[in-house]
Amino acid sequence: MSPSSPQESARQGERIAKLLARAGIASRREIERMIAEGRIALEGQTLTTPATVLTSLHGVTVDGNPVAAPAPARLFRFHKPAGLLTTERDPAGRPTIYDKLPRGLPRLMPVGRLDLSTEGLLLMTTDGELKRQLELPATGVERSYRARAYGQVSQEQLEELMLGVEIEGVRYGPINANLERRTGANVWIELTLTEGKNREVRRVLEHLGLKVSRLIRTRYGPFHLGDMPVGAADEIRQHDLIVFRKALTGPGGGKAASNLQLSGKSKAVDAEPEDASAEPAAAPPANRAERRKAGAQPPANNREPEAYKPARVQRPKAEKKGPEKFGVAQRRRHQAKTQRQANPAPFSEDLTEGQRRKRPDTAAGAMRPSRNPRQDAPARTAPPSPKGKPFKEAPAARHAQHDDDAGPLLDRPKRAFRPNDRRPGTASGKRPPAGKGGPAKQGPRK
Repeated sequence: MSPSSPQESARQGERIAKLLARAGIASRREIERMIAEGRIALEGQTLTTPATVLTSLHGVTVDGNPVAAPAPARLFRFHKPAGLLTTERDPAGRPTIYDKLPRGLPRLMPVGRLDLSTEGLLLMTTDGELKRQLELPATGVERSYRARAYGQVSQEQLEELMLGVEIEGVRYGPINANLERRTGANVWIELTLTEGKNREVRRVLEHLGLKVSRLIRTRYGPFHLGDMPVGAADEIRQHDLIVFRKALTGPGGGKAASNLQLSGKSKAVDAEPEDASAEPAAAPPANRAERRKAGAQPPANNREPEAYKPARVQRPKAEKKGPEKFGVAQRRRHQAKTQRQANPAPFSEDLTEGQRRKRPDTAAGAMRPSRNPRQDAPARTAPPSPKGKPFKEAPAARHAQHDDDAGPLLDRPKRAFRPNDRRPGTASGKRPPAGKGGPAKQGPRK
């Protein structure tokens, strides 16, 4: 049986704590304490009991201020990180979800609870009636989880959970569990349930001999976690919320509402900027030992912040002079060149052409050696052929290249003949006759 709608409850009358909680004043428990303190009045008369039944908040005041009519219900998604309590305040001073929510949001109430070490999707609303509808097991709204557990389990064992299980006198309803994958000694299991009792997933898996090391809620009804960043929050669009609430009270109940295909779009929450007049936080000590004594927490990424990194000492470019501006190989060549220029005598036998021309002992009118040593050397003649006809003198090489030290010329190897090459006495594009510089015929062309 689905719970009654807010309109039917309003006609029949509801307790004042429930109406004030729906209006976003405080939680029902907090309103009961406020009534005991005499802070809530009706038509000027201070209320003494939270059992007062009203059909509207007309004439109700809190601390002397009239209560406005309840605004339309709003629903938010929040990606809860591990290590936060799902409560408004903790007597032990541990961090809660309200410490991580963006500023500027209205008063929100969590739909259900997630354990300290559980992470994932947490719905939060401004309407107490909507919160109650989503939490009741009779509504049948589905919740999905992904659990990483240590141990061995089979799919057959997980399928037995569809019949329900009783652990230490507590009866748990049907659970749709599927073995997702194995990673070494760990297994990933996907579970879908409708009750959401205290530590239900952990206790059921421990009953099967598994030890849960990580638990993530991925879905609550038709609202999915998706790729929302950790610690982020956004608001469900009002159109999607209206469609969901109609399906929740219609035929099929929570199961039909959980399988709705909504737009999937959410409104980003505009975080309120921090107060600029607040005093800036004191900078932590630069020394690591002093930070440890002061109890400063290390950064989340286990790396030192930029302010703690020592400045890298760099020499100004203006100080680099002479050989220091070169690399290792350039510095060696620079040192060798400086040594040869300072004392060229030891290198007189092996001086290059450029160094010989720069020597001061060379007279102004003296004949300097040519740039091509082969031109100064006597022409070479080839040995006579077997027929007694000597070859002509070898012509000077036309294609030559110089090295960096102006050393001897290197002849470029001859390339193969190309049909378009033109030689003296030959028309362009014609092959020279055999025996006159061209290659001999290898046979008839095909």
